[in-house]
Amino acid sequence: MAILFWAILAALPLIGYVRDDPSFDYYMFMGQSMLIYGTAVLGLNLLIGFNGQISLGHSAFFAVGAYTTAILMNFAGMPYWATIPIAAVVCFGAGFLFGLPALKLEGHYLALATFTLAIAVPQLLKYKAIAGWTGGVGGLLLEKPDPPFNLPLSPDQYLYYLCLFVSMLMFWFVYNLLRGRSGRAMMAIRDHPMAAGTMGIDTALYKTVTFGISAAITGVAGALSAITIAYVAPDSFTLQLAVSFLVGLVVGGIASLPGCILGGVFIVLVQNSAQSISDWMKVSFSLRYDVPAWAIYGVLLLLLMYFLPSGLMGGLIALKERLFGAKGPDSTDDPAPQASRND
Repeated sequence: MAILFWAILAALPLIGYVRDDPSFDYYMFMGQSMLIYGTAVLGLNLLIGFNGQISLGHSAFFAVGAYTTAILMNFAGMPYWATIPIAAVVCFGAGFLFGLPALKLEGHYLALATFTLAIAVPQLLKYKAIAGWTGGVGGLLLEKPDPPFNLPLSPDQYLYYLCLFVSMLMFWFVYNLLRGRSGRAMMAIRDHPMAAGTMGIDTALYKTVTFGISAAITGVAGALSAITIAYVAPDSFTLQLAVSFLVGLVVGGIASLPGCILGGVFIVLVQNSAQSISDWMKVSFSLRYDVPAWAIYGVLLLLLMYFLPSGLMGGLIALKERLFGAKGPDSTDDPAPQASRND
């Protein structure tokens, strides 16, 4: 089932050839954004959904990954593809170091600490002492890569495939991580931290390493964002972005790997739809003022949470069980079925 899902995503750019639609690149850009946000939500899900640590500051690691790529491309002349693993390593180090003092914090105290991180990083990027590297308030412009080897693809189609390939690697890595001993230890700490400690699991080590891996995955998403948009600026990584990641996680389904992609789709699609609905309401009802798009976004989110409290993936699992019984015909295809049900 998972192979079919990724195959469908890989086939989407072919629609552009069939339709011969010049505006199709816009949809490719939206597809890039969905994959990037889905990957960022994956990093957050590993921390919250599978290890039980709450973070409201993953936009900071997204920014670190984006700026690592931008600085290496602009000042070191590195090719864009080579900056992605370096961004992952840098963000792993940042996440691991932040995870050390975070060991003394739990629940809403940890959430508050990460919240301050999300606020502080964009301001630090504007700091005049490092503005020569970060571009200050104005940010940095990058060169958008062209398809290599004379591939018959537009730049946006190629970047879509780049995002798809990197996203598949990240999901494959997390899927195998969770199926192994380390993944079982992470989930044991989430479910029964005291019992996990008595069983000999080094909870401090696993928590900090999980924080680092989570930050690294989100940093990879940030690097992809810098490459696809070809621009980075501090104001692109506001607290609103951190909240969007959390919304994507909850909407997609906590502790569900497929739900991360659904969360990325929700972030991009619903935000764009909210603005369209706002414009339609102003014209249709002859309103003097615009209806705030974020108000519509909030209403849509409330409705979704009311009717699907377990998220989109939880709703799909419930529908499958209703149609095919408790297990369903392909229940083993879900990377984390038990975890998603427990949460």
